[in-house]
Amino acid sequence: MSDTPFPEVLSNAIRYWERGRLLYNAVLAFIVAFYFFAAWPGSLVAITLDHVLQLFLQAVVANVFYCAAYAVDVFAQLSALRERWLRLRWILFAIGLAFAGVITRFVSLELFRGST
Repeated sequence: MSDTPFPEVLSNAIRYWERGRLLYNAVLAFIVAFYFFAAWPGSLVAITLDHVLQLFLQAVVANVFYCAAYAVDVFAQLSALRERWLRLRWILFAIGLAFAGVITRFVSLELFRGST
């Protein structure tokens, strides 16, 4: 077990993951924008209130799933493997970002499919 105080572990997790959230959201927004413009001008028909609300809901869900990393991070930081984890946790970020990117791609393809 790590000797690091719990408040320090939480602060460290917040600092790391909230900086990553900016990149995470930027990448997902880029993917949506890419498929929107790839289907241009037909994608304009996808701009309905329902589709905008669907995208908003999916963005919220993606950010809720992003928070799952906190549980893994705090657990790993409280273990005896803390120092190693701090060097390697970017791998969890990369895997999560890739997974979310794939899901975002499929959702975007489906959303703008009828537009092409």
